Amino acid sequence: MSTATMNGRQKAAILLVSLGSEASASVFRHLRQDEIDELTLEIAGIGHINPELKQAVVEEFYETAVAQEYIAEGGVDYAREVLEKALGGDRADEVMNRLSSSIQVSPFEFLRRTDASQILNVIANEHPQTVALILAYLPADTAAQVVSALPEAQGADVAMRIAMMDRTAPEVIREIERVLERKLSNVINQDFTSAGGLRSLVDLLNQVDRGTERTILETLEEQNPELADEVRRMMFLFEDITVLDDRSIQQVLREVDAKELAVALKGTSSEVQEAIYRNMSERAAQNIKEDLEFMGPVRIKDVEEAQQRVVAVIRRLEEAGTIVIVRGGEDQLVA
Repeated sequence: MSTATMNGRQKAAILLVSLGSEASASVFRHLRQDEIDELTLEIAGIGHINPELKQAVVEEFYETAVAQEYIAEGGVDYAREVLEKALGGDRADEVMNRLSSSIQVSPFEFLRRTDASQILNVIANEHPQTVALILAYLPADTAAQVVSALPEAQGADVAMRIAMMDRTAPEVIREIERVLERKLSNVINQDFTSAGGLRSLVDLLNQVDRGTERTILETLEEQNPELADEVRRMMFLFEDITVLDDRSIQQVLREVDAKELAVALKGTSSEVQEAIYRNMSERAAQNIKEDLEFMGPVRIKDVEEAQQRVVAVIRRLEEAGTIVIVRGGEDQLVA
């Protein structure tokens, strides 16, 4: 017997046996009595379970759970995209095709990765009951943003309708989905001003690894030096730690592991190293210097990743307002 010839109840029985009695009992507490009765009979009839079959059932359950989580997070297309990156295209297609009958897709799943402002534009003129139905199926944080942006009276009306909502006919939901998806497509196609530009490029560079970041900046430097300078002024590189004031550097050092800092400093300029050393205790600075001395050769990739993590700390502290980075063209600070 293989998983392809088994029904869902048989697979569930084998999975429960594989999980053990304690875990199975926990699962049973969430089932209806008729489901418990059916599974109990199925388990009772199981003889020896082939190890390969057991492994196949467990793997299929895991893939189903993972795919369902991805779908809940961002929809079917998002789930396929993540699975392709993790498993490769052919394997992802196989998983999605096999699971298509068992995966439950939530209504309005195509909105789960849509910006709240775009959702607001699409539903602004809809009836409050329709708005309430849509928001009831969205993640709570997204729905909260949309409700907060509605006029006060309309927001209160929608909230009340969500609280009082009962079951809705599937055909009604499908019709609203069809209309809403068409409207959303029109809004996205018309929203030219929100995409691209320097800010988008800087946001992208802030997320990539150091090697990719350096390659892009060097290419920009060759093709458009003025644009490259503008991008550099808007972002923060590891070498730019020298522009931070001493208090800010000290704040950063409190958040960074000493061993990782030593790797990040490997091969950097004396100016960068001195900026770090003067903001540490003499003993801590000496420890870093000794680590560098005895570290030996380190892969460039490891150095770049360590530097990227330090920069991530700097950017996080800046976003929190703990430190201030004065970039080119900005007003200087006044005490």
